Amino acid sequence: MWDNESGGSMLCFCYGSNMSQRRLQARVPSARFKTVAELPNHRLRFHKAAMDGSAKCDAEETGNPEDRVVGVVYEIADSQKPDLDKHEALGFGYDEKQVELAAPEGNLQAWMYFATRIDDSLKPFHWYKDHVLTGARENGLPADYIARIEAVESIDDPSPERHGRELAIYRST
Repeated sequence: MWDNESGGSMLCFCYGSNMSQRRLQARVPSARFKTVAELPNHRLRFHKAAMDGSAKCDAEETGNPEDRVVGVVYEIADSQKPDLDKHEALGFGYDEKQVELAAPEGNLQAWMYFATRIDDSLKPFHWYKDHVLTGARENGLPADYIARIEAVESIDDPSPERHGRELAIYRST
C-alpha cells in the first residue's frame, strides 16, 4: 500500500511513541527526520487497545476543523516497512492510510497508522507516555500540545522489566 515514488523510501507521519527518534530508529534504523507537521480534523487519543493490556496513541478522525494532531514526518526505507508494520501491529489493532499534512514548508502527503482496536477504559503505561513526551519535546512541538500529553493519566506497567527495557534506549549514547 505504501507508495514508492521517492526512490526506495516513504514518508511516515508519527504522532505517538515513534515521534522519538531513538525509539523509531531502534525499530527502523533508516528513519530520518523530515519535518514537524499537523494533521487536521483529527485529535490525539490514548485509546488503542494494545496486546499488553494498555492504551497506545491514535489519531482519531473527528471531521472537526478545530482538531489537529501534531507529529513528526520521517523518511523510511521501503525495505524496512515490514519491520515497522510488525512493531505497529498492522492488521492487529492498527491499519494504515495516506493523509495530507500541513507543514512549515507547505502541504505534503505521508502514510500513517491509525487504531482499529479501541478501548476507552485503558490507560497508557508510564514508559509509553514517556516515549511520546520525549518525541514531542525533542521535536519542539507546541508547549500547549505537550501540556495536553502531560495531562494524560498513565499507569504502572505490571512488568517492571519491560519498563526498564523500554526506556533503556535513552540511557545509551
